[in-house]
Amino acid sequence: MRPSSLFTLLRTRQPIPWLEALSAHIRSLSYGDKLIVSVLGIFVLASSLAGLYALERSLLIEVPARGGSLTEGVVGSPRFVNPLLALTDADRDLTALTYAGLMGVAPDGSLIPVLAESYSVSEDGKEYLFTLRSDARFSNNTPVTAEDVVFTIEKAQDPSLKSPELANWANIKAEIVDARTVRFLLPKPYAPFLVDTTLGILPAQLWRNIPVDEFPFSPLMTEPVGAGPFQVQNVTRGKKGTIISYELRAFSKYALGRPYLDRILLRFYESTDALGNAYRKGTIESAYGINTSTALRVPYSRTFGAFFNPDENPVFTNLEVRKALSLAIDRQALVSGALGGNATPLFGPVPPGSGITQPEIPVEDGVLLATEILEDNGWEQDAETGVWENAKEELLLETITLKTSNVPELKAVATSIESDWERLGVNTEIELYEPGDLASSVIRPRAYEVLLFGMVIGRDQDLFAFWDSGERSDPGLNIAGYANRSVDTLLESARVELNPEIARADLQKLSQLIAEDYPAAFTHAPDFLYAVPQSVQGIRLVQITAPADRFAAVHTWYRRSELVWPFLVSK
Repeated sequence: MRPSSLFTLLRTRQPIPWLEALSAHIRSLSYGDKLIVSVLGIFVLASSLAGLYALERSLLIEVPARGGSLTEGVVGSPRFVNPLLALTDADRDLTALTYAGLMGVAPDGSLIPVLAESYSVSEDGKEYLFTLRSDARFSNNTPVTAEDVVFTIEKAQDPSLKSPELANWANIKAEIVDARTVRFLLPKPYAPFLVDTTLGILPAQLWRNIPVDEFPFSPLMTEPVGAGPFQVQNVTRGKKGTIISYELRAFSKYALGRPYLDRILLRFYESTDALGNAYRKGTIESAYGINTSTALRVPYSRTFGAFFNPDENPVFTNLEVRKALSLAIDRQALVSGALGGNATPLFGPVPPGSGITQPEIPVEDGVLLATEILEDNGWEQDAETGVWENAKEELLLETITLKTSNVPELKAVATSIESDWERLGVNTEIELYEPGDLASSVIRPRAYEVLLFGMVIGRDQDLFAFWDSGERSDPGLNIAGYANRSVDTLLESARVELNPEIARADLQKLSQLIAEDYPAAFTHAPDFLYAVPQSVQGIRLVQITAPADRFAAVHTWYRRSELVWPFLVSK
């Protein structure tokens, strides 16, 4: 076939029989029939499109999108927005938002590299080598280098600065290997060391020429330059120069990726009452410590209890007495009544969220159980006086003095314990002290029979300071005067064990051994309450040791989302 014949054939319209027939049939329809067919056609087309749209949406997944802001209220006014000197919750909140460390906390509570790209640990556990991310930047766009890391650690170790971080970094040597590599040399293995490397890093260029005694007065204290997820955009002060708000914007070069939220506005208030009023008026959207029906709730990493002091009252050398007094406490009633349900009952020394199985709380009547234990061990209750006596050991269990801090929550808990011990027949007197006086006049000299107090357990779950027998005297924190060789051995091994599974098993054994010795009547772990709009997604509160921990993974929070095909989502 010649080319010209082929073109002629292609230009010629070829009839399609069934289409020609359909066309002829439609032309023969009346106007009304044509209208019906048109409507049906439009309906079929619309239904098809709707079906395709629904199918598409069923195959798409929702992912966080950038945008939105959050206005939060905080009690107090920040003064030292610096990881080495932060003292108040307001200081720590801003430090958590604007600074970053070599390591950080993931949404699931585990430790992950942030400014560090990787790290390694020597076989003997005494040398840690960190490699920094090549793209790690401070908010002034200067790179984070090994010099910045070593500078920060050396300042933390400077006694003239009086940093709260001094104890964590004492006797540790920090060395610059190269611009992106830092070596830490420990005097002995210490498994919780990685937790210490969450310390925020300072830019050496900005701080190097500031004398230590002028650190607190530097403008950088209130207008920080860090490598955290947010950076300072604006600071608003009141008439007296007091900071009343911080406007923070997302740091686009944050090591873990730009936060989804564009902006966080922190407003500061003089009191919890003022904070509550601001929340109710809608001036702020979120705040911790406010109890609402939608507030996020997670146990603090804290253990409260009534700690027995055998040195002050010999009756507490008897295990059955300590056990009876512990069992007599109705923890469920204590939590629901004295604490308004804002706590988790405890029967052991380790707070919830530690990854171990908690000792079970007996469900039977505690006073009946306590009575049986005392009677089974030779104790008799005098029919006239009601005082418990042990004739064999010439001991009396009569009046007990319970000392605690003069704060509403602890006063209520003390009253609840008093009621339960009175039911057992043990007269109880409560003495209240202002927090400062309690520390200096009661705790340090160990001047108490029973002390209602709380222990803050760090993210590292290191119980050494609280339960090792060598920590019984001030300034040690073993306020129960507890001594157990098996516990001492486990506490020592837990400090050097780098295998997390073995460390968790050791913590489980420690919890069981201490709980079985009843050095204290453990009562509860208070709840951390965080009132935040339900529209803010991505918040996971796993382990809270301090309020600022709520911001550990703030870069993953979001208020906006979008639908995308699954293959477009990065793994």
